[in-house]
Amino acid sequence: MITPATEQLHQDAHGLDTRPLAEVAGLLARSQVSAATAVLDALGPICSGATAMAQTIRSGGKLRYLAAGSSGLMAASDALELGGTFSIPSQQIRIHMAGGMPTTADMPGDVEDAVDGLAQEVSDMVANDTLIAVSASGTTPYTVAAAKLARDRGTPVIGIANNAGSQLLQLADHAVLLATPPELISGSTRMGAGTAQKIALNTLSTLMAIELGHIQDGMMINLRADNDKLRARANGIVCQLTGVSPERADDALRAADGNLKCAALVAAGAASAEDAQKRLAETNGRLRHAMNRLNEDNEHSNLGETK
Repeated sequence: MITPATEQLHQDAHGLDTRPLAEVAGLLARSQVSAATAVLDALGPICSGATAMAQTIRSGGKLRYLAAGSSGLMAASDALELGGTFSIPSQQIRIHMAGGMPTTADMPGDVEDAVDGLAQEVSDMVANDTLIAVSASGTTPYTVAAAKLARDRGTPVIGIANNAGSQLLQLADHAVLLATPPELISGSTRMGAGTAQKIALNTLSTLMAIELGHIQDGMMINLRADNDKLRARANGIVCQLTGVSPERADDALRAADGNLKCAALVAAGAASAEDAQKRLAETNGRLRHAMNRLNEDNEHSNLGETK
């Protein structure tokens, strides 16, 4: 029987515990860098998976992040960032972690084998949801069973795993193989495999946000500004997009009740927040297109006044 890549011994592991800590630290850091590059070979399914995620959000469906153990922590961290970063509604995000989200430092391992209550846990999963299932081995019973349930219900599956040919990847509509090298600490997939998973998840959700029109020129134009730092960031983004003063940007953000896209349009000359909302609706939420149309309207209006 072939040992999965995530369980094999690293070529530099022999005598690891006898070496100076600085040498081991270098090996650990380089192993993480090596693992990170595995994402570059999975860009195709990552892009198609991101498109599926965007379609789910547009249709009112739910993104379901599901995993066990350290993979579950990677998945949960991405899911928990979507609200503040891109204003994805919380009711459209679900986090399913084997044994539930930990509230203490105890994270039992046996729960990844427990599938009896899974059907009830995802009983409301439907075809316009998307399941993002993560498992380093690709054989975790909890994660594989969820992928099977999703396939039965017509729910698209993004499967992220670190072993080629694994069950999870075979069940996935978008199979993200992260072929990371063996871990320096054999089987400790919170390390290289986890690093690659986090990068893949970051990439998936960021590409989804681009598809939804929530990123422009590298700025988070749909962020939820609910603290001083983010309010200052929102102000800076409006200034950057429109060239107005910080005071004018603040006025526009207040008029738009904190909606950054609307505020940018108000600052650029939209008649009101309602007018801005209408323009965004006409461009499917894409601020760049709405701004271009607004500028064209303003130019036509100015031409009419000079005649």
